Amino acid sequence: MGYQRFVALGDSCTEGLDDPYPEGGQFRGWADFVAGRLAADEPDFRYANLGVRGRRLDQILTEQLPTASGLAPDLIALFGGGNDVMSRGWDARTVARRADAAIRACTSLAPTVVTFTMSDISHRMPLGARMRPRLEALNDAIREASVSYGAVLVDLWPDHAAHDARYFGPDRLHLSEPGHRRLAGHVLDRLGIGFDADWLEPLSGVASRPGLRADLRWFYQEVLPVAVTRARNRLIGREPGDGFLPKRPGLLPVHLSEADAWAHGNA
Repeated sequence: MGYQRFVALGDSCTEGLDDPYPEGGQFRGWADFVAGRLAADEPDFRYANLGVRGRRLDQILTEQLPTASGLAPDLIALFGGGNDVMSRGWDARTVARRADAAIRACTSLAPTVVTFTMSDISHRMPLGARMRPRLEALNDAIREASVSYGAVLVDLWPDHAAHDARYFGPDRLHLSEPGHRRLAGHVLDRLGIGFDADWLEPLSGVASRPGLRADLRWFYQEVLPVAVTRARNRLIGREPGDGFLPKRPGLLPVHLSEADAWAHGNA
């Protein structure tokens, strides 16, 4: 018997940024790809996606876990921690406690829990190397908690795709469609479920390296507006993600037409 009630938890990556559906404006993402594949095996399959952009691990624990608890999932996937790494007042021990609490709570709700380490952004972004110690500390905490509580870990740190900009959107943080498909492939592979092998094949051709002009454009078009918005929000006590709701807050069936489209990456 396959999985019947899949609940995805997390931040913008779980929500599906930067992989919009061609029509409708909603984001797709790795969790939708996984759900489509699982639905192909189970006619009674249901899927909920509680991910909200900007959320830290402690917010995921307090805002999303109570909802997940009422859905009685048999599979949970938790992708979080990136916003903790980028938050002001970073403290490795605090984030390690958050990771432990979130993973422990997930494993108390579902027999199978998938967790993720973060990929290495230090080679992908100018000045990204300053974030590397934070990422390593977060990943160590996620690995330790995953082992302690029996979660299925998808370790993205050694994945060579982190060095190919084509797997990422314009902001160089969120995954593009190929990146989300690749992540879904990793999840299905760790669960022992068959999938299209092309999802984990390297992209054809050679990725171009962004030059100084591209780096400056990225800074002014992607980094600076986010920094200004966050600064303004802090002044009024508003946190990243406030006002956004999960795209799929309840367990809903995945229709066969959707499952076929998601499974082949052509929705």
